[in-house]
Amino acid sequence: MREQFVIEGGHKLQGEVTISGNKNAATKMLPACLLTDEPVILTNVPDIADVRITFDLLRHLGAEVDVLGDSRVRVHAQNITNYVLDRDLCQQTRASIVFAGPMLARAGSLELSPPGGDVIGRRRLDTHVLALQKLGADITFNGTFNMNADGLHGADILLDEASVTATENTLMAAVLAKGTTTIRNTASEPHVQNLCHMLTRMGARIDGIGTNRLVIEGVDRLHGGEFRVGADYLEAVSFIGAAVVTGGEIRIREADPQHLDMVELVFRKLGVTWQVDGNDILVPRGQSLSIERDLGNHIPEIKAQPWPAFPSDLLSIALTVATQSAGTILFHEWMYNSRFFFTDKLSSMGARIFLCDPHRAVVHGPTALRAVPNITSPDIRAGISLLLATLCARGTTVIHNIRQIDRGYEQVEKKLQQLGANIRREAIDVG
Repeated sequence: MREQFVIEGGHKLQGEVTISGNKNAATKMLPACLLTDEPVILTNVPDIADVRITFDLLRHLGAEVDVLGDSRVRVHAQNITNYVLDRDLCQQTRASIVFAGPMLARAGSLELSPPGGDVIGRRRLDTHVLALQKLGADITFNGTFNMNADGLHGADILLDEASVTATENTLMAAVLAKGTTTIRNTASEPHVQNLCHMLTRMGARIDGIGTNRLVIEGVDRLHGGEFRVGADYLEAVSFIGAAVVTGGEIRIREADPQHLDMVELVFRKLGVTWQVDGNDILVPRGQSLSIERDLGNHIPEIKAQPWPAFPSDLLSIALTVATQSAGTILFHEWMYNSRFFFTDKLSSMGARIFLCDPHRAVVHGPTALRAVPNITSPDIRAGISLLLATLCARGTTVIHNIRQIDRGYEQVEKKLQQLGANIRREAIDVG
């Protein structure tokens, strides 16, 4: 069944919203449950498409997955009965690649089809393969990855890029490897730290959490337990953007704001500020929405860089906010060559955006956005960014392909309705 969002824009958001668990943490912490034959309970697990696909991948390998309610999930991988991941499931999520590390560590074998996920440009898998080979895995590729390991061993590994998923894959393989593993040039995003803390509480020995160098002393076995998925900071910033572009005022609960220091610095360039109240974020009305020029009156730049710098996944949201800010600003996405290929849809709504090349876009604002009859969500982050645009555009817009948004956002229309947005989900009769 296909579904769409119908949004009547122009309504200021007001009220409170609670942030769900981090998609990028949950889809890695779930495969990590394969590292033990004891039960694991995860709390604050978001009910989103990518997580449900991860459940199916676990079940396909023989693990028991029980959804307990109240965002709690129990995984028990007592016996692994299958060593081939379903091709169709793999092609529905990027996170399927991180089954490689725990399966090699626990079972010594895996056949894996190339992962799917967002179409935002080429996403290399070389870093995963090179790192796992350093740990002793034998990997061949002929349309599918055939991976085998007769016992993994520690190694000194320099990742050729600070890849989040390669860091997580290597980490999960190394915790049960014999000896000491040092991983350099690692990613250190909040979801990577979340996974590290889970593994240490399961009995892994990991030093350097939150840095770009991890040292892992391999252990013989890990045990189960109960662990919390941290707040999705990408969702928190999405709601900050929704409040700002509609001129609203909201409280964002359970937002884990300690992860947003760099995001706050960057959003100040757009004239956006917020306050922190415990674990909540307060977004006030009356934002200046004026782009702050660099010294010498130069046009400022927002550039995606590895954590703790500004993350690539937030560029689309920041760009949409920039369409409502007075001034000119340059966005630079060096990682993915298709990230900005949704900007033509914003332009059709009245935004003034000049796409310099696949990696750079100049935005000049503010512009009053207008509704368009139909637009299509190309990926998760572009989809939520277009949704933000429709919330502030006068008139009614229909967004198609919302399964992309559903992959990363839990019941987003219900949360927006609670804040006063005029949005509804409709089933489409495809005949």
